[in-house]
Amino acid sequence: MKQLVILGAGTAGTMMANHLVRKLDKQEWALTIVDEHKTHYYQPGFLFIPFGTYTEQDVCKPKTKFIPKGVTHVDAGIDQVKPDANEVLLKNGNTLPYDILIIATGSKIVPDETQGMLGDGWRRDIFDFYTIEGATALRDRLKEWKGGKLVIHLNEMPIKCPVAPLEFTLLAEAFLTQQGTRDATEIHYLSPLSEAFTKHNCSVVLGGMLTDKKITFVPDFQCERIDAANKKIVSYDEREVEYDLLVTIPTNMGDDCMARSGLGDDLNFVPTDKHTLQSKAHANIFAIGDATNLPSSKAGSVAHFQADVLTENIQRFIAGKPLEPGFDGHANCFIESGYNKAFLIDFNYDVEPVEGAFPLPVVGPFKLLKETWINHMGKLAFRWIYWNMLLKGIPMPGITTKMSLVGKKINKQKGA
Repeated sequence: MKQLVILGAGTAGTMMANHLVRKLDKQEWALTIVDEHKTHYYQPGFLFIPFGTYTEQDVCKPKTKFIPKGVTHVDAGIDQVKPDANEVLLKNGNTLPYDILIIATGSKIVPDETQGMLGDGWRRDIFDFYTIEGATALRDRLKEWKGGKLVIHLNEMPIKCPVAPLEFTLLAEAFLTQQGTRDATEIHYLSPLSEAFTKHNCSVVLGGMLTDKKITFVPDFQCERIDAANKKIVSYDEREVEYDLLVTIPTNMGDDCMARSGLGDDLNFVPTDKHTLQSKAHANIFAIGDATNLPSSKAGSVAHFQADVLTENIQRFIAGKPLEPGFDGHANCFIESGYNKAFLIDFNYDVEPVEGAFPLPVVGPFKLLKETWINHMGKLAFRWIYWNMLLKGIPMPGITTKMSLVGKKINKQKGA
C-alpha cells in the first residue's frame, strides 16, 4: 500500500483530504493527515470578534468533524520531514513513511520577531486579532475604550489575509462612531507598503476611503522596535508614532518544522512552483495554502483554488503524466468597510482587481471594487459556505478555479 501524507489539518489540508479521498484508488493508496491541534478555526471570523459580531462559538469547531472517513488522522506534532528518507518524524518519536507528501502547515504570527512587542504591554495595550486569544482580548479592551490614539500597524509582508488590516481599520472607525467615541479617537494606519494595499487599483479606492474617514495613513513605515514603556512604535528611519492602543499584525512565518526540515525559506515558507504547487526541491513533495512562498494571497479562497489544481496534479504525478500549470494566482476577497457594507475584489498573478460583476457577468449579484450592502451579506454568508462546502471540497456554483475575465471591465485597469 502506497502512502500519501498530508501535514496540517487546517483549511488547505482538510480540503485536500476531502478531495483526494474521493479521487484516489483506496486499494492502492492510504491517506493520512497529521495535526496535533483539536480545534479548527474559521480564521476570517477573528476580524469580527473585537466588535462583537461573532463569538468564539461562531469560529470554532472540532477538527475531526471535517476529516473524512477513509483518511487516518494522526494526532501528533510534527518534528521534521526527512525528504531523503521519504519519512516524517513526529514529536512523539514515531515516523511516517510517505510516497507523496503534501505540506499544509499554514502560517502563524511571531510577535517575538519584533523587539518590544511581547512584554508587559502585550494584550494590555498591544493586541493582535490574528489569534482567537488576541481577538477576544481586544474585544474586551474595546468595550472600555473612551478615546485616545488608536494605531493599527502592519509589521511586514507576507501575511495571512492581506486585506484584514484595512478591514479592521475601517470596521474600527464604524464601531467607534456607533459607540460615540470616534470624535475622541485619532486613528492611524501604519504600513511598510507605499500604498494602502498590495494591488494598486484597490489601493486607490481604499486609500481614498482612509482619507475620507480622517484616518491617517503612514506609508513606508518599517518597524524597528516597540517602546512599550513609553507607548511608541519606532521605525528604522527613527520616526516615532505614539499610541494609547496598538493593534498590530506581527510578522507571519511558516511552521517551525519546515526550518528543522531544511524545506523552508527565511520565513519558513516552502519554495513552491507557483503554477503546479510542486516543491522546487523534491518531486514527490507538494505544498499548498499559507505554507507556500507563492506570490499569491494567503487566504482561504486561494487555498480553495489551489486545492482543485493540486488534486489534478497529484493524480497526474501518480500516473506519470506532466503536471498541469493550472494555478494562476486566483484570489477573491470580500473587504469589510463598515456600516454594513463591503467591497469585493477578484484578481490573479497578472490581472489586478477591476470593476465588474461576480460571479455572473452583468447580474452579479456581487459588485467588484464597489462598496455595497450585498457584498457585506456575502462576507457574512461565507462562514456557512466555509463550514459546509469549502472545507468538504464541494464545488461552489459559478466560481471557477482560474480567474474568469467575463464581466470585468479590464479596459479600466491601471498598473496591471
